[in-house]
Amino acid sequence: MRRRQQPPLPKRHGLDPARLRMPEAGDWTTIRDHLVERLPRVSPDRIDELLHAGEIVDSAGPIAPDAPYVPGGAVWFHRDLPDEVDVPFDITVVHRDDTVLVADKPHFLATIPRGQHIRQTALVRLREQLDLPDLIPAHRLDRVTAGLILFVVDPARRGAYQTMFHKRTVRKQYEAIAPYDPELTLPCTVRSRIVKEKHVLAAREVQGEPNAETLVELLEHRDGLGRYRLTPHTGRTHQLRLHMNSLGVPILGDDFYPVITDKPVHEFTRPLQLLASTLEFTDPVTGEPRRFQSTRTLRAWTDYRGWAG
Repeated sequence: MRRRQQPPLPKRHGLDPARLRMPEAGDWTTIRDHLVERLPRVSPDRIDELLHAGEIVDSAGPIAPDAPYVPGGAVWFHRDLPDEVDVPFDITVVHRDDTVLVADKPHFLATIPRGQHIRQTALVRLREQLDLPDLIPAHRLDRVTAGLILFVVDPARRGAYQTMFHKRTVRKQYEAIAPYDPELTLPCTVRSRIVKEKHVLAAREVQGEPNAETLVELLEHRDGLGRYRLTPHTGRTHQLRLHMNSLGVPILGDDFYPVITDKPVHEFTRPLQLLASTLEFTDPVTGEPRRFQSTRTLRAWTDYRGWAG
């Protein structure tokens, strides 16, 4: 396997620098000319500032503002981060050793940097707080879902743990709070075909051979609400939310199903009542059984008015 070239700049805020490779063909006179054309969202004045400050580098070091264009060359720099509203909830570490770390993520915190969520992500927070620059998630959890995420501490072991999730040998269970329907026969296994189109927010169920399967169990009910255990046997986008909605009991706080609602990303009220509660697997390195349990609870069950208010 070809090794990824190590960047000549250190991480900043737990993030690697951006790398830009320059095309073999091009009529740019200087690297600056290429960057101005290549990075239309960055103003030419900002590119000049970075060059004069020595913050755009190649493998030999900082690039001069008038450095000639190098076909096939590469440069690195740190992108300016977007303004982010702090997610006002802590991430908890439930287990840590030299190989893996298991975190208990709060609602509204994304797993990895993407779009407008960069520093306010579980990965970047943990890298900075624990001084673990090589930390990487073995899988992901939706921003609005709380619960357990497995991270790999030792870079040499990443493949082994990520492969577990690709091969679906990890046993995961979730808890959810949703309306109680006395006419609904549970437990039941929901099977359907789910498709998720690029640039479309919501996934949907369509006719065809099922590619998603979830076991739904009712743990208890009171005051018109049910506490459910969900065991997915596949990992389709929004699978649990779609399957609960298809049963007529959409998860409380779901802003996508049955209807998409426009909720600002900086609003931290009425979180989706879905929790990744249990993570269980045979350790691919040691061969030992591992089982982790979330320390979180779903507020709509213990304090519905507090959650709704």
